[in-house]
Amino acid sequence: MGMRSWKFRIYPSRQQENLLDSHLIECKNIWNLLIEHSKKHYEETKRFPTRRQLYLLTKGTPLFSQVAQNVADRLAKSMRGMVARKRAGMKAGFPRFKPIERMKSFAYPQFGFRLGGKLDLSGIGAVPIRKHREIQGKIKTLTIKRFPSRKWFAIFTSEMEEMRITKKHGASVGLDLGIEHFAYTSDGEIIENPRHLRKAEEEMKKVQQELSSKKKGSKNRRKAKLKVALAHEKLVNRRRDFLHKLSRKLVEKYSFIAMENLNTAGMARGFLAKSILDCDWAEFSGMLAYKAEEAGCEVVLVNPANTTSECSNCGLVHKKSLAERWHKCACGASMHRDLNAAINILKRATAGTAGSQACGEETSTSYKDNGASVFHEAGSPCL
Repeated sequence: MGMRSWKFRIYPSRQQENLLDSHLIECKNIWNLLIEHSKKHYEETKRFPTRRQLYLLTKGTPLFSQVAQNVADRLAKSMRGMVARKRAGMKAGFPRFKPIERMKSFAYPQFGFRLGGKLDLSGIGAVPIRKHREIQGKIKTLTIKRFPSRKWFAIFTSEMEEMRITKKHGASVGLDLGIEHFAYTSDGEIIENPRHLRKAEEEMKKVQQELSSKKKGSKNRRKAKLKVALAHEKLVNRRRDFLHKLSRKLVEKYSFIAMENLNTAGMARGFLAKSILDCDWAEFSGMLAYKAEEAGCEVVLVNPANTTSECSNCGLVHKKSLAERWHKCACGASMHRDLNAAINILKRATAGTAGSQACGEETSTSYKDNGASVFHEAGSPCL
């Protein structure tokens, strides 16, 4: 059995929106109450309270019982994560008190909602919903989330039976992700970088300046803050639309896709941070992974070391600066540096038997019993 999420926009009336806001306020109050109790309990007993003890503190609130208990579940999960990180020698702090701005959602873990022509919510009523697709599988949970733009969404999770997916057979490709071009394929196709952030910078700068000029606590500041949120949401939607369409196009065209296993978080600390984060390679990789799994494709991640400097024709290493955009080698090879890297990436992923993992390289691949592929980390060398 597998879990899948489904996101739909809901359109509450003014009265329903006030009720939804009050639910978030109550969730915030419960969260802060439970944190205060947990700290006192730990000071007295040197132990954190159990989930059952936290549940008892949620009784008597105006919220549906399971919504209130879910707040306790979230806190218990946060405290378990904190303890696990500390035991592993990592830095971890106690969960923090939350202002209302940081309480963005509440959940119905099992009951309290019914989906029909509208979405019936316990304590709120029937809310119009735009159900643009049918939910597959059995609905297990519902999360109601408010975005900074004041738009409300219902996010369902459903349990689905594993589908038998036939492994796809077709063309293979190496993909070199970059900034000058979003990607260069090993067969010579250039995927241009849309540079969404660069295009939206002027508009975002303008609305941010308007926000800065408004008096704190005023109605005009709230309106300006909403404009900033809408500008950011627009940027995110444009970026995700591009990434969704590109990842779908790739899994339809190819059956085997090789990419570099990039440390995006580390790369984003440098002087190219803005451009790297605008490309959002991490989200693209995630989209490509789950779409490849559904399509019966295979995605492999290889070690990125020297993919650009190594000649794809003879294997000689030529160190290049970022300013050098063309690859030339004494063997006669002459091509764009990103094309050279894409060819090297594909070679590493298909070393030995075509389509197999490269011996000794860090890859990300697995197989289901029925032959379809799943995306996960694996770094063991071939035997």
